[in-house]
Amino acid sequence: MMVMLAGGSEGLLSTPDFWVAVAFLIFIGALIYFGVPGMIGKALEDRADAIRKELDEARRLREEAQNLLADYQRKAREAEEEAKVIVDQAKREAEAVAAETRKALEESVARRAKQAEEKIARAEAQALGEVRGAAVETAMAAAEKIIQDRVSGGQSDQLIDQSIQDLRGKLNYRTSYVSWRAGIKPACD
Repeated sequence: MMVMLAGGSEGLLSTPDFWVAVAFLIFIGALIYFGVPGMIGKALEDRADAIRKELDEARRLREEAQNLLADYQRKAREAEEEAKVIVDQAKREAEAVAAETRKALEESVARRAKQAEEKIARAEAQALGEVRGAAVETAMAAAEKIIQDRVSGGQSDQLIDQSIQDLRGKLNYRTSYVSWRAGIKPACD
């Protein structure tokens, strides 16, 4: 067989393909002898493990990111709801304050109107009392003069005193009653 391999210029040993195949087989044998396929297998397994770990880490990070996103979305919804509640509460409080202010203003206006009416009533009663007092004084002076002119002596003095006392008592009673209703002290005693 060797002869066949070495036989002539046209033998198998003279072709470059043969020597490339031999070199390739020697190279493969050297690789196997030095354990390169095991090293390559171990390197590939290590690389596969590293890729698997990276994929697991990526999956874990993705899940963590999704959880964080869901948590932030939940917090954003809660914050929106809380803001809505705060705005609604502020609106209710503003409406309550406005209603309270409106009510206080109405009460103040009503109170001032009542005070003005009472003041007017007191002024009317006082004016009425003063007018009546002046009328009483004028009537008494006129009655005194008429009686003095018509009645003579001691009888006139007695009649004048009696009439004045009666008239004062009647007018004081009416003036006191009107003043009492208006809360005013009478001008004449």
